Parts: sequence; C-alpha cells; structure tokens
Amino acid sequence: MIEVALVDDDTVLRGGLASLINDEADMRCTQQHGTVAEALAARPATPPDVILLDIHMPGMLGSVGVAKLREKHVRAAVLMLSVYEEQDKVFESICNGACGYLLKKAPRARLVEAIRDAHAGGAPMSPEIASKVIQVFRQTRPPAQSDHGLTPKEIELLALLADGHSYLNAAHTLGITINTVRNHVRSIYDKLHVHTKSEAVAKALKHGILR
Repeated sequence: MIEVALVDDDTVLRGGLASLINDEADMRCTQQHGTVAEALAARPATPPDVILLDIHMPGMLGSVGVAKLREKHVRAAVLMLSVYEEQDKVFESICNGACGYLLKKAPRARLVEAIRDAHAGGAPMSPEIASKVIQVFRQTRPPAQSDHGLTPKEIELLALLADGHSYLNAAHTLGITINTVRNHVRSIYDKLHVHTKSEAVAKALKHGILR
C-alpha cells in the first residue's frame, strides 16, 4: 500500500485528489495539509511514501519546503504540483530533492501513474519540462570537480537516465540485464549520497560528472 500525503492550500483540489487516490486499490491518502509548516509539524502514525506538494504555498513555498520535508521523511518521494510550467521553480524543487513535477491539469490517470512511478524510484515529469531542466543544469554546471568514484559504466548509465531512458531501455543500450542496471543504480545512489534518480542526475550535472 502506497501511503500518500497531500500538501496544498486548495481544499477543493485536496479533497478531489484524496478521493482519487483512495479509489485506487494500491494506495491511500493518509495526510492532508494546507501549508508546509503544517506538514512539518504533523506526527503521522505511518510516514508517507509519496508526498504531493504544491509549488506555490502560503508561507514557505513548496519549492523551498521540499528540502525540509525530505529531511523529515527521508524515504519519501516528493512530487511537485503546479498550475504553470515554471522552469525556475521546477529547477529549484529538483535541486532541493523533488523527484518529479506535474501540472495540476494533468489527466487524473496520469497523476495516479506518476505516484506509482515516484514510489518505484522514477522521476515523473513531462518531456518538455524535463528537457528544460536538463538544459538549465548543463548551462549552469561548474567545471568537473570529482567523479565521486563512479565507474565509466555507471556514468554511461547515468547519462542515459538523464536523457530519459527507462531502466529497460538502458539495459538494452548497454547490453546488460535490468537487474544489473538496478545494481548499478544502487551503487550510484550510494556513491552520490542520494535517494532518487532525479537527485542523482541533478548532482551529476551540477558537479560536471555528466557532459
């Protein structure tokens, strides 16, 4: 069962999303909060697996609060929601630990799919936004400092993931099994001290590991 928390000041939207989530057999909405501060103060009996977080919130912005929520719920995947395609806020959110980004107008089926994807370690994001974020990272990265001990194969795999390849496609491209891909990904996470694919890609781009 995927435990989902909603953090959004729109009570009508929150209620609709909670109903949508609770209608699914493999997930349930266990928390609803109107501000980041409220979410940080909560002491849930069961920690969330996925947090849906609005970028624009009263008080602390979601793009800033994502870092604090990730500190509190280390194993949770944070999926950002917004009305607009805001490149700078998406960029900030990913840097702060968000795993993906969706527009609130996205089809409901897409949202449910994104929750499952985020829980499985994916980085759900529209291709348009993903390409913009990668472009910004590549434009602003500093000169290479360290490869953090990544092997050439791990860097090659990370580059494929940065370009949007799935684990299966990456396995075919590299001529290895999907289990080997998963092992490489775990090793990458350990070496970069990250927990999600988006964090790994962001850190690799910021440190000049990826070209």
